Amino acid sequence: MPIRQLVLLKIAHWRGPFYLKSEGSEQGVYIRLGSTNRKAGPEILAELNRFILGVSFDQMPCGETDENNLELKQVQSVFQPVNKPIDKEKLETLGLIVSYAGKKVLSNGGVILFAREKYRNQYFPDARVSCARFRGTDKSDFIDRLDIEGSILDAIDSVPKFIMRNTRLYSKIETFRREDIPAYSELAVREVLVNALSHTDYSLTGMRILVSIYSDRMEIQNPGMLPFGMTMEDFKAGVSKVRNRVIARVFRELGLMEEWGSGYKRIINSCRSEGYPEPEWIELGSVMRVVFYPHPEAAEERTDNVPVNVPVNVPVNQRQQWFINRIQRNVMVSAKDIAGHWKVSEKTAKRDITDLKQKKVIAFSGAAKNGSYYLLSAE
Repeated sequence: MPIRQLVLLKIAHWRGPFYLKSEGSEQGVYIRLGSTNRKAGPEILAELNRFILGVSFDQMPCGETDENNLELKQVQSVFQPVNKPIDKEKLETLGLIVSYAGKKVLSNGGVILFAREKYRNQYFPDARVSCARFRGTDKSDFIDRLDIEGSILDAIDSVPKFIMRNTRLYSKIETFRREDIPAYSELAVREVLVNALSHTDYSLTGMRILVSIYSDRMEIQNPGMLPFGMTMEDFKAGVSKVRNRVIARVFRELGLMEEWGSGYKRIINSCRSEGYPEPEWIELGSVMRVVFYPHPEAAEERTDNVPVNVPVNVPVNQRQQWFINRIQRNVMVSAKDIAGHWKVSEKTAKRDITDLKQKKVIAFSGAAKNGSYYLLSAE
């Protein structure tokens, strides 16, 4: 029986967001997106074919490549910290190298993870992560942006660094001890990021993983619906269904993820124990979006990451935001406080303060030894 007929037969007996339509000339497979129905395109039908065959997209051969296109030194360096030696047999066991037309070639997963840059860019230019920090609650005004170079593995370290430099730590003092609270749960963000990298539908073109930081929330969005046969209720109940078997296998070997469906529970437990709002998962047609909301301490301090006295067109860095916030709370602070808290030189701290004075955000009142800074009203 042809694959297409097998697909249609399978869908006819399967619950999910797909159905068959056979009225006149309008025959085919349709997908329900929210309250509307849309005819499944070639990408959806191709994934349905793979679903029936029991093979994931990243397991398929990238036929134009050969095993020498793999960056072997990178593979070895990535696996060295977990004490797992890499040889040709291991590369095949991981599914990074597969047999095709009588020769050894890279799998799609092998290209996405470890191919030389030339071949990653040639075959999967969208297998990457783009980050952006916006000034307000929409995408009208960029403050910072980063397209992460390298393979998707590089994003696991680079994305948290981008988030750290574009969000603030909020200090909470209890019983004479200060606790620095990140705006977003680091564990939850890491789990969602790893999940996005491993479950993205890399067969889709023109789409990439996006990390968007707004003044009131943060979003991580990846191409690809939930795997076929899986619902949001299944996901939250801990049902595990792997979209990319090669990538998931590598991530598991590296200790980055498990295949037991426990990620959602870890995220929720982490947020609850640390006092963060629970993230929100949203299916938007061909993409999955996870929305994070800041810690209540952060939300109470400021919801737009810039104090009310600062005009919206005045850019301030993370150290300056911290400094302004303490002035706003009537805390006496100086360049030494910036240097001590942020582990920078006093020269850098003084430059931050001078910049704020020149932008007419703050001013100094009183004598040099016992005076203090205060905020200027926005015009």
